[in-house]
Amino acid sequence: MRTIKIFDTTLRDGEQCPGATMNVEEKLQIARQLARLNVDIIEAGFPITSIGDFEAVKRVADEVKGVTVAGLARAVDKDIDRVAEAVKGAESGRIHIVIATSDIHLKYKLKMDREAVLAMSIRAVKHARQYTDDIEFSAEDATRSDWDYLCRVTEEVIKAGATTVNIPDTVGYTLPYEYGELIEYLMNKVPNVDKAVISVHCHNDLGHAVANSTAAILKGAGQVECTINGIGERAGNTALEEVVMSLKTRLKYFDADTRINTREIYKASKLVSRITGIAVQPNKAIIGDNAFAHESGIHQDGILKERSTYEILNPEEIGISKSKLILGKHSGRHAFKDRLSTLGYQSLNEDEINKAFERFKALSDQKKHIFDEDIEALVADEITKGSDLYALSSLHVVTGTTQKPAATIKLSVKGEVKEIQTVGDGPVDAVYNAIKELTGTKSELKKYEIKSITGGTDALGEVVVMLEENDRVVRGGASDPDIIVASAKAYINALNKLAGAGRIVKKGV
Repeated sequence: MRTIKIFDTTLRDGEQCPGATMNVEEKLQIARQLARLNVDIIEAGFPITSIGDFEAVKRVADEVKGVTVAGLARAVDKDIDRVAEAVKGAESGRIHIVIATSDIHLKYKLKMDREAVLAMSIRAVKHARQYTDDIEFSAEDATRSDWDYLCRVTEEVIKAGATTVNIPDTVGYTLPYEYGELIEYLMNKVPNVDKAVISVHCHNDLGHAVANSTAAILKGAGQVECTINGIGERAGNTALEEVVMSLKTRLKYFDADTRINTREIYKASKLVSRITGIAVQPNKAIIGDNAFAHESGIHQDGILKERSTYEILNPEEIGISKSKLILGKHSGRHAFKDRLSTLGYQSLNEDEINKAFERFKALSDQKKHIFDEDIEALVADEITKGSDLYALSSLHVVTGTTQKPAATIKLSVKGEVKEIQTVGDGPVDAVYNAIKELTGTKSELKKYEIKSITGGTDALGEVVVMLEENDRVVRGGASDPDIIVASAKAYINALNKLAGAGRIVKKGV
């Protein structure tokens, strides 16, 4: 089985993503995490571009051990000298030289012919050899280059001393089958190809970066250049996590693996996202929030019975503790019951579970996200029912800037449904006046509190009230997406406690 080298360029190509600029200390943080991830090579920057970039490469080379540290250089002496200076403190340093080989780049960017570029490439590699034996040569825009010319360049730079030759899909132009054919062509046509590692560096402009990279591995590529979360120029680079887990998951198919410590993948993803400020899309493969999340009732039932029914990866392998069963309107009773058990409600009987589940499904139609706090609130409401003297049947409130707030309420009072309409200073005051009239209670409202249990405009609101009557003080609480309804339920909950259905709290407590 082959071992594929992982060349991480998060700190160089990844930083070229708009808005992803990192300072030296931030680069060091990421580099240390990459070392824990066990990548083979860290490309720490492009030293000639700025003092800051030189300093970052130098600090990574000096301080991060157990990994090869590379710096990028154009095929000119001053760039190569600068990289050599930056990486000389590394346990293992690499000089990475790049020059374009496609006719479009030669004509419009370099304004050079093929022979001149070939000569410049050979000279650059030989110049770099005075500093190190670890030299990588990249043929920029290789996938739009003439294949036979690319073979010639590859052969000559290997003769000059390059130990790795990179075949970049610089603009994300190629497709998997085509890219695989190119790598196979090079492996067959370059006579000394066995003297170097063929590397691939793919961009994601057409969405094929990972597919192109894995296709190249099948044809003999021995190194993949990639970034954490796939960040990089334009649409980004090959995502490290996707290539690594593709190999690990389909080990027999590829007959190849990496040295990556996969349990550090999620930590690396979170760190890069936090430092760059670039959020990972929820449906991102491997490390997106939804990658191990299941809402469908059929899927949840399968996962609870046997994880492999709907998961080809174990979340623990990438550093996530477990899969998530996302409770929503598509969820089934099995997942709901499992969540209740996780939350500690093992003693509920089937009738209580069924009623709570019905309320949960109704709430799911109103809210996009159901949180554990929502479920606990629903269950708390459900298990306090039964012996209540008062129960809300319906509520209608009218309010606004040009009319007096009014509430029409139907209430079950000792089994008899009564209805009344009252006004108040505000909608909650109108509701409470109505409840007082229907119940005939003389309690005094001592405290009224509102808080959002969860975030968002569709959050479940929780209302807590404190009532006092005949020197008895009770607290009542309720939750609902409609804060007026929650207010009514909380007040009624407190009245039931005053009537003896709940625990009486002594005054002053």
